[in-house]
Amino acid sequence: MWATITKPFAWLMVKLYELTGNYGIALMIFALAVNLILTPFMAKSKKGMMRTSRLQPQMQELQRRHEGNPQKYQQEMQKLYQENGANPMSGCLWSFVPFPILIALYSVIRQPITRMMFAAQDVVDTLQAFFVEKGLYVIPSKPDAYVEIKLTDLAHQNWDLVQSELAGKVDGLLNIDFTFLGVNLGDQPRWNFMFNTDFSDPSVWLPALGLFIIPFISAGFSWLSMKISNASNPQQQNAQMDSSMKTMNLMMPLMSLWFCFIMPAAMGVYWIANSVFGAARDFILTRVYKKQLDKEDAERIAAKSAREREIELKRLETERLKAEGKTEKNVNTSKKKIQANEKQKSDERKAALDKAERAARRERLGIKDYEIPASQVGNRRYARGRAYVADRFTNPENAAAATLAAAAESEFGASIDETIQDEVLTAQEVIETASEAVDAQDTVTVNTDGQE
Repeated sequence: MWATITKPFAWLMVKLYELTGNYGIALMIFALAVNLILTPFMAKSKKGMMRTSRLQPQMQELQRRHEGNPQKYQQEMQKLYQENGANPMSGCLWSFVPFPILIALYSVIRQPITRMMFAAQDVVDTLQAFFVEKGLYVIPSKPDAYVEIKLTDLAHQNWDLVQSELAGKVDGLLNIDFTFLGVNLGDQPRWNFMFNTDFSDPSVWLPALGLFIIPFISAGFSWLSMKISNASNPQQQNAQMDSSMKTMNLMMPLMSLWFCFIMPAAMGVYWIANSVFGAARDFILTRVYKKQLDKEDAERIAAKSAREREIELKRLETERLKAEGKTEKNVNTSKKKIQANEKQKSDERKAALDKAERAARRERLGIKDYEIPASQVGNRRYARGRAYVADRFTNPENAAAATLAAAAESEFGASIDETIQDEVLTAQEVIETASEAVDAQDTVTVNTDGQE
């Protein structure tokens, strides 16, 4: 199954090597081809990330507003994403696509005979036995993960010998030269090369130094690529996200450095080329999508403003029609709303009947309309009591009849006189009311004691 997955990458590497005749250049063109193939997918990821980043201020406002209510916060977040056409997962999923390609390429580089050339395992065994017999190769005591690279390199160095003595036994074997700029890309960089290298011979220490530098160049370009990507995106106003981003910016270059030291140098060259092309692609996509998103945001804001203006105009028109009594009944009104409207009309009819009944009673009693009762203070018609009679103590013989008449008059009367604005009692009214209360108390006391 894995051979099926790696087959297209292996075929591309073989064709590029046959075209260029240089393993390092073939790796760089391979990285360019991979970036071009992944551009539509990475463009989708880039656009999703940029769109989500633009929503950061609104997301933080929702988080502040719905703090302590995560369910409501999630609902509002989903609504925000839908309104702006954003999907937070779209920026993450496509970011994992390069990893399977990296693993497949590693398999092709690590096993050039069986994975890249699609030769049988017998070819590997034949070459190994042949070079052991010639004294050119020693089988290691521990399994060697890069045995095919070493055998392929030995086959290149002794190609004429292999062709003459192993004719018909190594079908499918290609003559691949791993040398690039004087460095064998099939070798692994050594971090301690300076302690066991002969610096008197430039042909020895220069390639070793070149291998040692490749991982650091790879880590540097990896850091630079992420720096360019972060600089082109909107800044995050979230301390936690900023901390995570800084950690990733540090960890990715360190991982690149470590991988390049434990893998053949060919992987480092690919990683360098991939970082360069990736940074260029990210820079171009950022410029393109920034213009697109600016235009989309402007159109969305304009459409939202137009909708708000339309709603406001409809509201004003409805209020005008209501004031003129020209509104039509909505046939789609809910049953609950219809019942509420009918209850309101019933209450209004009942109030009108009560008012008519009070008016008829007032007419029978000979009470004039809009006559201000003696008990009124401000617009409160019965502030001094509904059976209040001003001269009940100075004219006690008529007090009983006057009190009954006052009570009958106010029985169905409204407590507030709508023809007079609600006012606060003046100081004089307060004094008059208090004086009347005191006089009433004094009169009751005098009558009770039988004095004066």
